[in-house]
Amino acid sequence: MSKKIAILQPNYIPWKGVFDLINEVDIFVFYDDVQYTTKDWRNRNKVKTKDGVKWLTVPVIKKGLRHQLISEAQIDNTTNWQSKHYKTLISSYSKAPYLKDYEYLLEEIYFKKKWSKLSDFDIFSTVLISEALGIKMEWCKSSDLHETGSKTGEKVLKICQRLGCNHFINGPSSQEYMNENLFSESNVLLSYINYNYIEYAQLHGPFTHHVSILDLLFNCGSRAMEFIVNKSQ
Repeated sequence: MSKKIAILQPNYIPWKGVFDLINEVDIFVFYDDVQYTTKDWRNRNKVKTKDGVKWLTVPVIKKGLRHQLISEAQIDNTTNWQSKHYKTLISSYSKAPYLKDYEYLLEEIYFKKKWSKLSDFDIFSTVLISEALGIKMEWCKSSDLHETGSKTGEKVLKICQRLGCNHFINGPSSQEYMNENLFSESNVLLSYINYNYIEYAQLHGPFTHHVSILDLLFNCGSRAMEFIVNKSQ
């Protein structure tokens, strides 16, 4: 029997593609013991506003560590970024038909506590939104497994084997650097998810897929999963 797994870095309120990947597997691993990269999806994402698409960025303390892990990244709480992000989202989606239905997510994400570790915040919000989408999942953090290996897939393969999974599903952009022979020789199927999504009714100008999952939830409500699992040809 096939047991599917996905392994991905924690991201800040990710786009729908991440939740598509989560929905496809039996176990989802937050890949948090790899290098933290700046100006990346780990601490920022896009939302649509009346003034166009804008970044929401979680401030992270710069420690000058060349090889700082995602799990080590600390949030800079010298400014009230949580309140600012909350207000931006409420203002931007005030006319969205399902904002009120999912406003509790924003309250949980931004007012539940003052976050210190970026990965903890990312993981909490991703799990919370998955539950709102009706996705049931076995969650894991790679930092709890202590596996090692190269970027070509050795570490990922070890995680698959450690968790008893024989089908690893990854994002399409990883195809250029994954050592596919490594997986086939170990009898672990390696496949890539299809991100060809259909459009939905969206506020604020021309349609774009590349925004936070909150855009889909606020605009489509309980139908959100339809626009995740149904793909264009």
